[in-house]
Amino acid sequence: MGDAELDISPYIEALKTQVDDLAAGTIITRIQPCRTNCLAEESCVVFENGKVVQDVVLRLRHVECGELELQLEWISLPGAKGL
Repeated sequence: MGDAELDISPYIEALKTQVDDLAAGTIITRIQPCRTNCLAEESCVVFENGKVVQDVVLRLRHVECGELELQLEWISLPGAKGL
């Protein structure tokens, strides 16, 4: 099946920024693929539809080929602690 690692600290830092005055589609931060991450392409943390989201494409390791696409979005659960 392969595996991949994703550092979510840039996403968490973006969540802590003041987003009330940002326009929809504003890119908060960009993460470039490099030798120390599994990104297959640039990943941007974006403010859209009132939420901070990050689309990610990860290249799988320990397999011949394969990629995984996902989107990070913070959701608040009742009774759970926030950031």
